[in-house]
Amino acid sequence: ATSQGARVARRLLAQRATMAAALTLTAGIKEGAQEAPMERRFYPYDYNGGTCLAVAGSDFAVVAGDTRMSTGFNIMSRSVSKLFKLTNSVVLATAGFRGDITTLQKLLRAKLTEYEQKHGEEIKVHAVAQMLANTLYGRRFFPYYTWNVLAGLDENGVGCVYSYDPVGNYERVRVNVTGSGESLIQPLLDNQFERQHQQNAPRPPPLSVDLSLDDTIDIVKDAFTSAGERDIRTGDTMEVCVISSVGVKIESFPLNID
Repeated sequence: ATSQGARVARRLLAQRATMAAALTLTAGIKEGAQEAPMERRFYPYDYNGGTCLAVAGSDFAVVAGDTRMSTGFNIMSRSVSKLFKLTNSVVLATAGFRGDITTLQKLLRAKLTEYEQKHGEEIKVHAVAQMLANTLYGRRFFPYYTWNVLAGLDENGVGCVYSYDPVGNYERVRVNVTGSGESLIQPLLDNQFERQHQQNAPRPPPLSVDLSLDDTIDIVKDAFTSAGERDIRTGDTMEVCVISSVGVKIESFPLNID
């Protein structure tokens, strides 16, 4: 009788344990059902920072960009160029999402090769400007996350600079800066090149600046040095590209590495 009573007691305890586990599981399911549904988002872009700048001179064009590639507060690379030589007289500088920059550069290279094979001559800067605008506009519903500035020499040998927004609107300007350091550098360019806020200062020509090449490069260096001290996405090294009648020349200068 004692052993039979013990078996009955064990059976009752097992049944109670099973019922308790089932009630706990049911309560967990009910609580889970009351919580907000889990959400997942897909974001195809990243912002890798950097600054690009271009100045049109009387017989030259200067294009510059830093070499830092970052995401958030992390530096991914210190040696990624933002300058892309398209022809012997046209250079493109691009900041933004590195994946889209690379894709855009490959597409432009293919289009330029096709143009040269069809027409038997090197494409002119105004045609490159329109080609780039058409390429960006063609992706207006899923834009390339890039900020572009194009520079070269026109048919008269005068420097020309074209500024763009991400969906292809563009215009010819004397100077342009884009990227993460734009807000820091643009006031300096407005004052030194455009002569804004300078009373009785002579106005520059309509499509170019009136400074010499050496003075232009000095101001560009100062602009990047200043931006590198304030903008965490600009720094490490700056590349300065000079476009003239003799071709394209690129030099590098150190910036802040912090």
